[in-house]
Amino acid sequence: MEIVETREQGVVVFGASGRIDASNAGLLEERVLGLIARGERRLVLDLAGVDYMSSAGLRVCLLAAKQLAGIQGKLALASLQDRVAEVFKIAGLSTALRVCRTRAEATAAV
Repeated sequence: MEIVETREQGVVVFGASGRIDASNAGLLEERVLGLIARGERRLVLDLAGVDYMSSAGLRVCLLAAKQLAGIQGKLALASLQDRVAEVFKIAGLSTALRVCRTRAEATAAV
């Protein structure tokens, strides 16, 4: 997994690529939760380059959303490939989390 962090319109955007699984989800969790701890309240996870996400990756998304909700922050997921979108749907998370078609739509949503 590779993560590129940028800032767009006051929103921190994590562009991830590759696989997000138990071997590397901790890195994503550390970076996302670290930003929240430092005061960031608007985050987008752009998953356009992610071709596989395990339950460990889903956990990171849920944890970030929960922490942000507790401090009036917002999280949006963007550009899910079909295989990843199916994982979210099967897990029942496609309605629990804000999922947007594009990065621009996600940035505007938060």
